[in-house]
This record gives sequence, C-alpha cells and structure tokens, in this order.
Amino acid sequence: MVSTKGRYALRVMLDLAENDNGNYIPLRDIAERQGISKKYLEIIVKNMVAGGLIVGASGKGGGYKLCKNPEDYSVGEIIYLMEDSLSPVACIAAKKNECPRKIICKTLPMWTEFDKIARDFFYGKKLSDLLEKE
Repeated sequence: MVSTKGRYALRVMLDLAENDNGNYIPLRDIAERQGISKKYLEIIVKNMVAGGLIVGASGKGGGYKLCKNPEDYSVGEIIYLMEDSLSPVACIAAKKNECPRKIICKTLPMWTEFDKIARDFFYGKKLSDLLEKE
C-alpha cells in the first residue's frame, strides 16, 4: 500500500508542475492548494530534495521547483523514493527478510511477478501523464 508520504509527494510534484512559472513556489502555497499540513510537507519535501526530485531555496522568493521537466520523471521514482517498500510480501522487500522456505516456496514466483508488474506500471507512467490536458 502506498502511504500518505508517497501520495503527498506525488501531489507536490504535480502541484509544482502545474504551477511552474520559472520561480520557486512557496511551500505554504502548495500546502494550501493541496489541503495538506505545511509541517507534514516539510518532512516530505526534505526527502524529495535529498533524493534529487526537487530543488529548494530559502529566504525571500524561496520555495521549491522541479529539477527536470514533468515528462522526465516517472511516477515510480517519486513513489519508490518515499516508500520503505511496496513489495507485496516481506521476503522480496528491498530490506530482504531471508525466508527459510525460499527454496521450496511455491508462491514466491507469483509474488515476484506481481511485484515486477507493479514496478513496471509505476515506472512506465510519467508525471506529465497525470497532468490535466486542456
């Protein structure tokens, strides 16, 4: 399941794309438009800056903006940066929990295939795909 961190990060990215005027966009403006606590967004955007999705500037005229064009971001890179794991079962999560049944597990191939389908889906979608077409 995608947490609020992943969903809100995607909303921030869409907000930045939709309101891009070449200047930094203040976090308070994003928070107001999205109906999300500014305090919570501060935590999220800090991770997004550290992950290279957005850049930030403080002071007068400060805020956040995208590092790239919306068509150059995959939804997968945004969501997976924010989530510890989206794996359907613990044994194939990024922080692998070594399962003693791995060698004989008849369901592991199914879970692995499902995980790949989800990854391919999210990495196949671009941020620009989610922007409203006028």
